[in-house]
Amino acid sequence: MSILSARPLRAGIAALFAAASVLPAMVPAIAQGPSHGATARAGALSDLINPLMGTDSTYELSYGNTYPAVAVPFGMNFWTPVTGKPGSGWGYMYHDNKINGIKQTHQPSPWMNDYAAFSLMAETGALKIKEDERASWYSHKAEESHPYSYKVYLADYDVTAEVAPTNRAAQFRFTFPKADDAHILLDGLPGGSMVTVDPQRRRITGYVRNNHGGVPGNFRNYFVAQFDHDFAVSRTWDDNWQLTSDRTREGGHVGAVVSFATRAGEQVGVKVASSFISAEQAERNLSTEVGSDSFDATRAKAKQAWDRELSRIQVTDPNLENRRTFYSALYRMLQFPRMFYEIDARGQPVHYSPYDGNVHPGFMYTDNGFWDTWRAVFPWFALMYPERDSEIMQGLANTYKEGGWLPEWASPGYRDVMIGSNSTNIIADAYLNGVRGFDVEALYQAMVKNATTSQGRPVDKRGNVVGAVGREGAEHYNQLGYVPYDVGINENAARTLEYATADFSLSRLAAALGKTEDARLYATRAQNYRKLFDAQTGWMRGRNRDGSWETPYNPYKWGDAFTEGNALHYSWSVMQDVQGLIDLMGGDRKFVDRLDSVFTTPPIFDDSYYGQVIHEIREMQIVNMGQYAHGNQPIQHMIYLYDWAGAPWKAQYHARDIMRRLYAPTPDGYPGDEDNGQTSAWYVFSALGFYPVTPTVGQYAVGSPLFRNVRLTMPGGKVLTIEAQNNGPDNVYIQSATLNGRPYDKPWLSREALQAGGTLRFNMGPTPNKAWGARKADAPFSMSAAK
Repeated sequence: MSILSARPLRAGIAALFAAASVLPAMVPAIAQGPSHGATARAGALSDLINPLMGTDSTYELSYGNTYPAVAVPFGMNFWTPVTGKPGSGWGYMYHDNKINGIKQTHQPSPWMNDYAAFSLMAETGALKIKEDERASWYSHKAEESHPYSYKVYLADYDVTAEVAPTNRAAQFRFTFPKADDAHILLDGLPGGSMVTVDPQRRRITGYVRNNHGGVPGNFRNYFVAQFDHDFAVSRTWDDNWQLTSDRTREGGHVGAVVSFATRAGEQVGVKVASSFISAEQAERNLSTEVGSDSFDATRAKAKQAWDRELSRIQVTDPNLENRRTFYSALYRMLQFPRMFYEIDARGQPVHYSPYDGNVHPGFMYTDNGFWDTWRAVFPWFALMYPERDSEIMQGLANTYKEGGWLPEWASPGYRDVMIGSNSTNIIADAYLNGVRGFDVEALYQAMVKNATTSQGRPVDKRGNVVGAVGREGAEHYNQLGYVPYDVGINENAARTLEYATADFSLSRLAAALGKTEDARLYATRAQNYRKLFDAQTGWMRGRNRDGSWETPYNPYKWGDAFTEGNALHYSWSVMQDVQGLIDLMGGDRKFVDRLDSVFTTPPIFDDSYYGQVIHEIREMQIVNMGQYAHGNQPIQHMIYLYDWAGAPWKAQYHARDIMRRLYAPTPDGYPGDEDNGQTSAWYVFSALGFYPVTPTVGQYAVGSPLFRNVRLTMPGGKVLTIEAQNNGPDNVYIQSATLNGRPYDKPWLSREALQAGGTLRFNMGPTPNKAWGARKADAPFSMSAAK
């Protein structure tokens, strides 16, 4: 996902980031060092994780565009070291040499940038407060990065800085040398802030307002920082970096610094918490989540939180690197969407609404782009975390009630990025797969509103309609069956295909709720993909209002009628009716040949729509996989479509090939933007041996299991064991399979069977068994061949 897909923002943001870009440094292929727990103990699954996976990224080329998030699963606040310029979006880049602070972050992606951030930094000697001046040299050899803690040696100051998280708070520990002038800074960062120093209570309190959209006018992140040492000196600075002894300072960019005299090895602790509700709630968060705990206790609790979640999926396999990749990917999947709610004095969940600016009871989650995550992240939640999924759905119902629309990209409120109506998919998928406890009728009403009108959508601070909310071009789509190419709506063919999939999900939910007329209407609209299939070229193609085709037409042109891809990528976006697409393409053999052609066609491209080679194009070009662009989401399900066309052995080959070539537990370990867990979810599902393609139906297309043994604790406590006998790097093909001792030869698995537990056993080999799973009658669900 790139913000370049947001038409109103494209030119200005692209130019800004391009001007500030940093050229990538060369990094050894296995540059890991001790930073991700190379001494992992047996059973400490969190120590298999490398939070630096994907951090060696730039504007021009993404190997994940991640940062080392120090957090607990789904925590409201993350913490991360900052090596880049604050506010740039690229906060931590592996190839940088200096750190200028450790900040509280809520950034879901560099393309979305951060909000409500502030940072802490420790120094000795002459005080330096500007980011570039205070930055200290550091080395990955003196850096320890875990999900539950981060530790780094700040060489310029002979200081070791550490942080350990809770949901809404954290503890810092700074180890100083002998110094008469040791300092800790709290930087409010640009965008509006206030600080107050209270030496008697050893505190810095205040708020920050920095954001990049999606917030009401009263938005604030209130913080409290409690020190365990008296201050020898305290000062604040103003917008002009002028230091004074004023106790309180407010402005566009203010901060505070407290100073001490320290002995060699003396440790100064800081307990920090924040709240989007009030200063009093920030105090409550500090008291309830940290209280009198030591730094080591907070660290241990955070580690326990990760190990508790990770232990639900226990992998046994001799390949340590694959296990590290798996758990590093799972760590990314369990971060977003983040909690945006807090616990009040009565112990009840409450939230500040980024939609109406008021405080309401109930859950709220944010920082997610459904264009990315509907594909595999939310199906994972429905399969493995239905209680968490229910909370997220409750939060979406609250969003609709408070803002009038469903979000498609929330960070923290409505953002004008990407396309589609994919909130429909995650809601319907949750309900149809057994998730309950949320107001499904309210969400159904919201989904129908999306599908009915584009009028009355929210506007941004400049008065512009937030086009990513609802369905841009809904009236055209409902009248013609597609969004026309020539009516001034960008990426129209992609919108049509995504709306048709959403209509399928809506029809399925309508049927489940007894709304039979709606079910028929939206099932009919789910077939609208047919209107864009050009039999002459064999690909999807933009279509004008009068029914004529987009001309000139270049199937290798990125963008234009499509979103961050070309016709070879988006033509497979018919998840609801793969058999219908097979029929359009001329039957199984021609369909398989066309799938094959994606890998054999050279990576030629036309970037004229963007006016530059966007990083998604470059990531396709350089991996030597033809036109296959796994670094972006629209094509990630494509290899599993072989299961519908009688060639599941080809899905097995490509699944293992992609896992082997494009993923690693290293700083360059992703094939493109990680995107809120989606690129990780592809790996996690694929490593288990199956993947969700069609929303709402509860079926998973079979690929090739990566591990010899996996033990999954399903919701309710039942255990599913997945065994792959004779598995290894060369034995990627399924020879046979059994489910609970009975022969199993279908190229898909059901949710019900997986959640019931038992033993799924694959027998693997080095050559394809082209008969296994190939019977047409055993293909997964399609609307055109419904079962």
